[in-house]
Amino acid sequence: MPNNLTAAMPHFLSPLTGLVDQGGPVVMLLLALSIVAVALIAAKIIQFTLLGVGRFGAARKALSLWLDGQGQDAKTAAARGRSVLSDIMLKLIQGSAHASDDMDLLKEDVERICIQRINGLRAYLRPLDMIAQTAPLIGLLGTVLGMIEAFQAMQGAGAAVDPSVLAGGIWVALLTTAVGLAVAIPVSAIVGWLDSRIESEQSEMESLVTAFFTGAVAERGGARVVALEATEPRHAV
Repeated sequence: MPNNLTAAMPHFLSPLTGLVDQGGPVVMLLLALSIVAVALIAAKIIQFTLLGVGRFGAARKALSLWLDGQGQDAKTAAARGRSVLSDIMLKLIQGSAHASDDMDLLKEDVERICIQRINGLRAYLRPLDMIAQTAPLIGLLGTVLGMIEAFQAMQGAGAAVDPSVLAGGIWVALLTTAVGLAVAIPVSAIVGWLDSRIESEQSEMESLVTAFFTGAVAERGGARVVALEATEPRHAV
């Protein structure tokens, strides 16, 4: 018989009510963790979209213009960009106009800002990772508890034990492990995808900052940096 909580649920949630009735409190806990995970994943996707994670075009264009000596155009291109890298590039261009005599201080300040931005992107990844790691363990705990209950019932029945009743108790016990894995596998995959996006952003950020300061040092030495990639060695004709 379904309890009062599951009976009050809408009809379209009947599969979940069946899981809760058969799996008990462990399945309810896993379903609660899945709701938390979905909320955190949605929040991260919205954050990445608003911050323009993965959009490198404007920042690369601004860097190219700056290295070509078109400072004002580079500032305009960076200001038009709507991404983390565009914001970093704008701070670099604005800071270089006020710190031309001490670029080391500007570099330290920009590195601090980059670390803050990366840490901000990593927010809430730890709770998601914990859900992915603990959900199978919670499911396994439910299975162990269910197996103990099934074998206790078998012991109480003595010689009159019904194998079908025992089998039914075992598959209900295994249900919690299945639910735990069903929660953990997609969450783990999404955490890996989010982490890869952050690593890509960090790599591009380091490349942009390095190229900017390499160009600044070259300018001060009387040379020009005209490309981000290394030039090919010249061969004698």
